[in-house]
Amino acid sequence: SLLMKRKLFLYNFKNLRWAKGRRETYLCYVVKRRDSATSCSLDFGYLRNQMGCHVEVLFLRYIAAWDLDPGRCYRITWFTSWSPCYDCAQHVANFLRSYPNLTLRIFTARLYFCEDRKAEPEGLRRLHKAGAQIAIMTFKDYFYCWNTFVENREQTFKGWEGLHENSVHLSRKLRRILLPLYEVDDLRDAFRTLGL
Repeated sequence: SLLMKRKLFLYNFKNLRWAKGRRETYLCYVVKRRDSATSCSLDFGYLRNQMGCHVEVLFLRYIAAWDLDPGRCYRITWFTSWSPCYDCAQHVANFLRSYPNLTLRIFTARLYFCEDRKAEPEGLRRLHKAGAQIAIMTFKDYFYCWNTFVENREQTFKGWEGLHENSVHLSRKLRRILLPLYEVDDLRDAFRTLGL
């Protein structure tokens, strides 16, 4: 089925601050071609990690096989249960540099950090620098996913307790990661000047 089961979506995309036991990454995607002022939807669906291969790499293999027209513009939107690990962020950044006619927006439920807590933030910064737009999923994004990718049987999406608070918390964390370091230093100087 093209659509994800409700329990599978709710379990894997729940934006918990500590999501123990959720080892797989799910990626819902929409691929559109931009033609001047209009856009044409080409494909949508979802993928998950398979046989030791991370879902981001699976998607890159899938889209590379399309033989995209270099004269046309494409926009890809991902909704992921985890943000990319350092290696996947590198693969995606290199892919984006190879396809300047392609834009990528990533909305993620949770931020992934491995044992080396410096690697993933650096990967996200490099991915951002390569042109990817990265954001944390909000209620609106969950609502969209529920109606686009989930076998919802006409049930309306209902957010869970803490969805908004966790989204705000994770958005702040992501912003601190993506904010250039010199801006952080400038803020520290400004706080020192103000005596804070």
